[in-house]
Amino acid sequence: MSSARSEIGTIGFIGLGVMGEPMCGHLARRSGKRVLAHDLRPEPVERLAAFGVTAATLPELAAQADVIVMSLPDGKAVDAVVTALEPHLRAGQCVVDTSTSSVSLTRRIGERLAAKGVQYADAPVARTREAAAKGDLSIMVGASPETFARIKPILDTMGSDVSHCGPVGCGQVVKILNNMLVFQHTAALAEAMAIGRRHGVPPEVLLPTMALGSGDSFVLRNHGMKAMLPGVFPERAFSTRYAMKDLSYALEMAAESGLDVPGAQLTMERLKKAEAAGYGENYHPVMLKVIDPQ
Repeated sequence: MSSARSEIGTIGFIGLGVMGEPMCGHLARRSGKRVLAHDLRPEPVERLAAFGVTAATLPELAAQADVIVMSLPDGKAVDAVVTALEPHLRAGQCVVDTSTSSVSLTRRIGERLAAKGVQYADAPVARTREAAAKGDLSIMVGASPETFARIKPILDTMGSDVSHCGPVGCGQVVKILNNMLVFQHTAALAEAMAIGRRHGVPPEVLLPTMALGSGDSFVLRNHGMKAMLPGVFPERAFSTRYAMKDLSYALEMAAESGLDVPGAQLTMERLKKAEAAGYGENYHPVMLKVIDPQ
């Protein structure tokens, strides 16, 4: 690796939402690097100023940062931001997308930036917003070995488990399939709660008892115990619409592969029903309300 590519003096961070703001905060506190940040809202940048983060426009950030990290809502936003950055990028820089975007879009962007001599990595994050606040995210990376080695110290400031999954696009494959399993498991858990309740075992007995057996899981302990059991489905968490977006990427990959995935398709139908019922902005385990109406 050339010294020009390996040296990182300034890091840019774009997108300071529920996950991005704490991620940027950890980066600023733990990296020892100068951090510039950009968001459509001024408030998160103002809060991060306490950690030495400086507000910047997209052109300023592109001109000054050696590595640019994005945490954005979806692939459409990622494409728009990369398009805005592109005229200002220079060879030797690196762009890292921690959002969840479609695999095909990710690979197209990677090819575009590679033609300019700019490294690209998809590094979507998994786990909860509490994990983001603690810096304990799981980060799944698609990148060349050279790029991965360059950005891993940056990602280590935000996550406790940073995995190299293969070349550009492979991080998205793993993250999308991870989320597909989460959504299907959440739907299965809602079915179990509905059946148990109708046969005399309330959820407050069912879930803790299943957690002691082979049915235990991250979804049961987090989505089930913390949201579905108390019936708490806040907004500004991982919403039904976000779940539909990520699951659409999985269904897109399945269609491209010629695979029939009825489990994922049924879960999408339930998410759509939850959205139609007015729960589009609520935490996605709210699908319990359409699976087990009371």
